Amino acid sequence: MMNFLKTIYFLFALMLSLYLAQVASLIGSLMGSGLITIANAATGNENINSFSKAKKIINKIHKEHPYTIYCNCKYSGNKIDLASCGYQIKHDARRASKLEWEHVVPAEAFGRSFVEWREGSPLCIKKGKSFRGRKCAEKNKQFAKMEADLYNLWPEVGELNGLRSNYSMAEIASDNSSGMGKTSGAGDFGGCKAKIKDNKFEPMSFAKGIVARTYMYMDQTYKGRGIVSEKNRKLFEAWDKMYPVSDWECVRAKKIMLVQGNENSILKERCANRAISSIKR
Repeated sequence: MMNFLKTIYFLFALMLSLYLAQVASLIGSLMGSGLITIANAATGNENINSFSKAKKIINKIHKEHPYTIYCNCKYSGNKIDLASCGYQIKHDARRASKLEWEHVVPAEAFGRSFVEWREGSPLCIKKGKSFRGRKCAEKNKQFAKMEADLYNLWPEVGELNGLRSNYSMAEIASDNSSGMGKTSGAGDFGGCKAKIKDNKFEPMSFAKGIVARTYMYMDQTYKGRGIVSEKNRKLFEAWDKMYPVSDWECVRAKKIMLVQGNENSILKERCANRAISSIKR
């Protein structure tokens, strides 16, 4: 009888061991494929619940690096030094001299995945009238945290922020066309060589890596929101390789992680590789 029980126990232990090994293998493969990620790597913004609060925080972080993302214009407080980058005003002198905080991934790009943006909500009623769009979406806690994600906020010339609108990124061939509307070619903003054409936007080369990594982070972190199309995925992968991460991107990411509560795994990997490359040199 004792031998029989020992045999049963041995077989049970063996089966349990094999089962746990299979589970471990499955979890490992899922982590490798990105379907399961380390805690905090893809949970998104944990601590900041409004865009207004986010702007105050990111403004403090950028005090040690007061330059705009697309044109590299220097600024002080909320005033842009247009001469520092040769920015040529297009239409709005007041807004051109004003600092604004740009959503590299436009709020509309992920906002339309929320029903509150598309259709409204019982919570979105003012003076007896229902409303939808961004203001309604802000009542959704998930949208509010995405809108306030500091990794997606960068300083920019107010006028260019408005002209960029919610246009997606692209490589735009240079031409001699002028005027907004359908076509705005290189040189329309003076020393700032950003391009706008056919509802597409191309930043200056030094900003392309930042833009790519920001889109990649937002797409990885907030899955299912349609942030990056397959066509643009290839573009961003190319920009990421062509324009490597800078020291400021890495310093900025560490500061954001401390206040926002989540890690940017895209920048963590790039910054680690940059540090290793520097040591080797």
